[in-house]
Amino acid sequence: MLAEIVREAAARYGEAPLYVATDGRALSYKELDRLSDEAAVGLAARGVRPGDVVALLLPSGASYAVAYAAAAKIGAVTAGVNDRLSPPERRRCLAVARPRLVLASAELAASSAPGAVAEVEEVLEVDATVAPAEVLAEVRRPGDAEGVWTAPDPDRAVAVVFTSGTTGDPKGAVFGGRQLDAIAHIDGASRWGGGGRGLSATSFAHLGYMTKLPQALRGGGTTFLMDRWSAGDALDMVARHGITTLGGIPTQVALMLRHERFVTTDVSSVRAIAMGGGPATAALVREARDAFGVPVVVRYTCTEAGVGVGTSPADPPEDAEESVGRAREGVELTVRDDEDRAVPVGEIGHVCLKSAAVMDRYWRDPDATRAVFTADGAVRTGDLGFLDDRGRLHLSGRTKEMYVRGGYNVYPLEVENVLSDHPGVAQVAVVARPDAVMGEIGVAVVVARPGTEVTLDALRAHGRGRLAAYKLPEALVVVPELPRTAMEKVDRAALRAVAAGSAPGR
Repeated sequence: MLAEIVREAAARYGEAPLYVATDGRALSYKELDRLSDEAAVGLAARGVRPGDVVALLLPSGASYAVAYAAAAKIGAVTAGVNDRLSPPERRRCLAVARPRLVLASAELAASSAPGAVAEVEEVLEVDATVAPAEVLAEVRRPGDAEGVWTAPDPDRAVAVVFTSGTTGDPKGAVFGGRQLDAIAHIDGASRWGGGGRGLSATSFAHLGYMTKLPQALRGGGTTFLMDRWSAGDALDMVARHGITTLGGIPTQVALMLRHERFVTTDVSSVRAIAMGGGPATAALVREARDAFGVPVVVRYTCTEAGVGVGTSPADPPEDAEESVGRAREGVELTVRDDEDRAVPVGEIGHVCLKSAAVMDRYWRDPDATRAVFTADGAVRTGDLGFLDDRGRLHLSGRTKEMYVRGGYNVYPLEVENVLSDHPGVAQVAVVARPDAVMGEIGVAVVVARPGTEVTLDALRAHGRGRLAAYKLPEALVVVPELPRTAMEKVDRAALRAVAAGSAPGR
C-alpha cells in the first residue's frame, strides 16, 4: 500500500518538493520514488527479505524517508528509533526490534553495533548530511526494482512504532497496510491533492510520520523540516515559507505565543492550528485562536490506537477549550472501570479506543499485547477521563499520574487547567510528592510570564473557587522552562525529581 502510493505520488507531483531541509535542499516526490527503488534493490542484495526488520537510527529527513519507502517496497518492516533518545534507550528499542539491518548515521552507529546490542545482526553507517539526490549511496544499487517488489498484502507489517514513555521497557506497536489505510480514511485524507505547507520538527520515528506518510504523499504538499525546534526558528519559517497549517504539541504553540518576536512576525499565512501529543489547556486554546485569528483544533490518541478523538473547525469554540472532542468517524470511544465495564456519563474511568486503525500487536510481546487490549478489541490508552452529556471526552490525566492526598484522588490535568488561567502563569504542570501526613501532596511546577511573580498563596487563591481544597497545590517550584522528553512532551519523571526537592510551601 505504501509502496504503491509512493509510485503514484511521483507520477502525479513529479519534481514538486516533498521535504525541504533547513539548508534549503529539497527531496521531490519523483526523487523519493527513484531513490527508494534503488535502495530497495540494495537492501534485497544485502539479504533483507519480506518480514525482516530494518531499524532506522537516522535524523528526520530525506535519508529516513527513502529508507522507509524502500523497505516497504520489498515487504520489510521499518522500526524507527528516535535519534534523540539516549544510547541506553536506543539500545533497548533495538533489543525489542531484533533488526536484520540497522541503518544509522555516523554519530549513532557505534551505540547500535552488534557488540553493543546482541540482537542486532548488522549495522550500516550512512551519511545523513548529504544532498537528497545522494542519500543512502551506501545502500542504493541500480537494477530492476520491480523484481524485488512484493505483492501488496494489507495484513503484512509495515512499521513498528515505539511507545515514548520515559520509564519502563519500550514496546513496539505494529501497523500494517490495513491500519495505515484506515488511519487515512478516518482522517479524511484518502483523496489526492489538497496539501499545503507544513512545518515539522518531530522525529520521523513518531506515530504521526510512520502511520500518516501515505496521506501526506496523497496530499501533494510540502513539509519544511527543522533540525531542532525552537520558537524563534519556527516563527521565522512560518513567515519565510508561508506555512498554512501549524501542527504541534501544546508546549510548542505556547512557546511561540510567548516569544518576543511573535507580535512582529507575519503569521497571516496560517489557516489552522492543530494541537496533539499532550493536553492543551483552555487558556492556551483561547490564546492561540485569538493571537493567530484562525480555528484551533485538538487531537487525542495514543500510539497503540493510531487515531482517536478530536475537534473540528466547525465545532463550537468551547469544545477545544473544554475537552479533546468526540470520537472520530469510525472510532468507538468508551470510558470503563477497573472491571472493564462502561461508567456513567461524568464519571472518571479508563479511556479505551477501538477502530480499524488500532495496532495489530506489540512486536514480539504477546503478554503486553494481551494486557493492552480489552476482550472486545479496544485499546486501553492508559489515560483517565470522562464523557459529558454531549459525547465529548475530558481527560483527567494518566493512570500513573493520579495521586492520593489524604484518601482523595487528585488528577493533575484538572488542576493544571485551572491554574493555567492565572495571569502570571505561562506554563504549569502538577506532580505529586510524598508527604508523611497526607501520603502525597501536589507540587505546582510553573514557568512564570516575563515580568511577573507567582506565589503559592496566589495560585491557591486563584484555584480556590473552582477546585476542592484537597486538590490545591501545597508546594511551588518556579522554573525557567518545563523539562521535555525526546518527543518534546513534558517530562513527568524529571518533574517528579524537581518536586521531590521542593521545600514545603515553596
